[in-house]
Amino acid sequence: MRLILALSALCALLFSTSLFVGSGNVGFWNSLRGYLGAGDPLVVLVMQELRLPRAALAVLIGASLGLAGAGLQGFLRNPLAEPGIVGTSAFAALGAVLALQTGLAAVFPMALPLAGLAGAALSVLLLLALSGPGARTTTLILSGVALSAAAGAMVSLALNLSRNPFAANEMMFWMMGSLADRSFQHVVVALPILALGALLIWSSRKGLDALSLGEETAVSMGVDVRRLRLMLIFGTACLSGAATSVAGMIGFVGLVVPHLLRRATGGLPSRLLVPSAVGGAALILAADITVRVILPGRDLKLGVLTALIGTPVFLHLIWKSRGREA
Repeated sequence: MRLILALSALCALLFSTSLFVGSGNVGFWNSLRGYLGAGDPLVVLVMQELRLPRAALAVLIGASLGLAGAGLQGFLRNPLAEPGIVGTSAFAALGAVLALQTGLAAVFPMALPLAGLAGAALSVLLLLALSGPGARTTTLILSGVALSAAAGAMVSLALNLSRNPFAANEMMFWMMGSLADRSFQHVVVALPILALGALLIWSSRKGLDALSLGEETAVSMGVDVRRLRLMLIFGTACLSGAATSVAGMIGFVGLVVPHLLRRATGGLPSRLLVPSAVGGAALILAADITVRVILPGRDLKLGVLTALIGTPVFLHLIWKSRGREA
């Protein structure tokens, strides 16, 4: 409980900071008046329609990726697992890239996140069709890796065949992940899917605890492993797919946050879910503040920064695993 309270306080502090940090030279009091709907109409527009939804999306996406990572690592009993392993993020990115390639996003701006959600839904159907209803965990992982590779290849093909250099640049920038220029429309589109994914993973917490003792032990305790597997797959797909559809590819959050908090929670999967969600929100808020403070004129992408943070942690995990195997 103390860990959750500490992370929540950190998240609240970062959220408040995010509301008042930006490239525009607007003072604290003018910003505060803008959130209250007073003062310069342009400041009101920036505060209420840009900064506030950006901070809200940072919380939602960070919490979703952290929760999905904790749930998937608990299910696979592997600290190297992360939400993108099921292929949903790659297909969500493919859907968004196709919306940009066809020009649909230029005609209807919300086509971008909606196409991403459609791609995420397609990935779940393909995953279940490819692996089969009673597939083992290894088969699911291999199917997810194959789908991710296929989606990545199709994204590369779309970039290669793009005749419009501006569209190609937009695809590349979107793939890097960012919360810039997002609105409450993006929050409305993603929130129901994110809530469904969080509910599915939270409902699986007791099964995850039983599964940590081994699959045979979990079955003897009355856990329906097949049902648990489907709930985790659908939950992870909802969380990672919806997050990718509105913010682009933001990696390593679901890998790094559960790993850093695992010891503090005693390693029990159910105790790791909430801290990972709050910690993920804090990490994305901190990263988004950072990209606005450093190199503000160069538009450093959020996904690039999280990759720079996550890669050393991932390499450290691999090194530790190598040492245990030796």
